[in-house]
Amino acid sequence: MTLVLPRCAVVGNGRLGTALSAALRAAGVPVDGPLGRGATGAGVDVVLLCVPDAEIAGAAACITRGRLVGHCSGATTLAPLAPHADAFSLHPLMTVTAAGADFAGAAAAVAGTTERARAAARDLATALRMRPFAVADGDRAAYHAAASMASNFLITLEWAAERLGPVDRAALAPLVHATVDNWLAHGPQAALTGPIARGDEDTVARQRAAVAQRTPDLLELFDALTSATRALAATGAPAPAPVPAEVAA
Repeated sequence: MTLVLPRCAVVGNGRLGTALSAALRAAGVPVDGPLGRGATGAGVDVVLLCVPDAEIAGAAACITRGRLVGHCSGATTLAPLAPHADAFSLHPLMTVTAAGADFAGAAAAVAGTTERARAAARDLATALRMRPFAVADGDRAAYHAAASMASNFLITLEWAAERLGPVDRAALAPLVHATVDNWLAHGPQAALTGPIARGDEDTVARQRAAVAQRTPDLLELFDALTSATRALAATGAPAPAPVPAEVAA
């Protein structure tokens, strides 16, 4: 695919900057970087800032005017990119570890101050085989919180399950994969199984006693999740609307 502005610089050599630089090159996009902070964007048309949220404004201030400048934060609005006229954001809805990431098939939240900027964000996402969708400034914090709940909090839950034991990651993994697959295919209420779903409160009480005995620091978490799961089992939850393949920001 030919991008609107094909030459790109990635600023920030952390996990995301390194992964995006490699993925863009693999997609045939000419890329400078990942570059260190303080880069000016000389010789490129579009600059993608992969720096911590608190450093976006400072990194943007270093970029020579006239470039398309974007950041990769999920929670941050476009305000820190001022005074660049053509500013955008591109946030891959994908976890990135030290080993990198496969962005193909993932959704990507995009926004832009101008149509030119929005088009650049969509083109970059599409080049990476991601599905761009628009997130308004007023929804950024909620969108990012949802992403954290879906990814980060899931890891915390699996860590808690391992601590309680006696079962390890290899044994838990097929259950976790099947649960996520069922949630995706059938929605939350239909995918819910276990003692709470079938109203077996005696078993829930025995589970709680085991948590209290073995990992008492997790009891508050167990109680909160039990309460939320009871509410889901009793009332269900509407399935979210599917993410559109492409929506103009």
